[in-house]
Amino acid sequence: MFPNRFPLKSKEKKIPKARFELDCSDLEKEAMPCHVAIIMDGNGRWAESRGLPRAAGHRQGMETLKEIVEACLDFGIAILTVFAFSTENWKRPREEVDILMGLLVEYLEKEIGELHRQGVRVQTLGEMGQLPKKAREELLKATELTADNNRLILNVAINYGGRAEIVRAAREISRLAHAGRLHPDDIDEELFSRHLFTGGLPDPDLLIRPSGEYRISNFLLWQLAYTEFWFTDILWPDFRREQLVEAIRAYQLRDRRFGGL
Repeated sequence: MFPNRFPLKSKEKKIPKARFELDCSDLEKEAMPCHVAIIMDGNGRWAESRGLPRAAGHRQGMETLKEIVEACLDFGIAILTVFAFSTENWKRPREEVDILMGLLVEYLEKEIGELHRQGVRVQTLGEMGQLPKKAREELLKATELTADNNRLILNVAINYGGRAEIVRAAREISRLAHAGRLHPDDIDEELFSRHLFTGGLPDPDLLIRPSGEYRISNFLLWQLAYTEFWFTDILWPDFRREQLVEAIRAYQLRDRRFGGL
């Protein structure tokens, strides 16, 4: 169901072999996380610390995303889920929201061809109905164009909130039960998971949060039950392949017991 976690041959890598070996020669391919989730945080602070408008930070953050997507392809990671815009982000100034939506459209228009060529399948998590028309259109184009790709699933969480997702799933299940299509005794964790935006996908193995914040900010509340967390003070626009390797290295050193011994 999911892409081959290690599909690349050396000749397919887009970075020099020596650099690849320097970066991650100690990583175990068999222990790579299948699903990595990232809270892309710190764009505004990155810009403000340089005396730049916040929009400059968001634009640089978009460049970082391009690099990390390519790194995930190189490392054979099957699923990358990125938190792009939360349900709470609508509280930001209208000008900044408009900039964020414009950058989303720009990213998709410029990058979707290359993402498709590389075998990336774009999917969305969140309520798309509230997004501006152009953003909805570009997201729909991207998901339809890449629907059959299987090298990397790129989940873009936009207008997404973990609590809202759980409430939405509960409502869907309640409607099914009310209509007699589901018995309450049939409701279990597996069924509930199928009604989430991530239904059918494995939960994240690794959550990465840059920017020095130590919280999950209403992101994937159900799915992160047994996820390994990795935090860094580096702001998202400065996050590079090297930090991804560091996070994976830390992940591989952990003993995942899932509540057992």
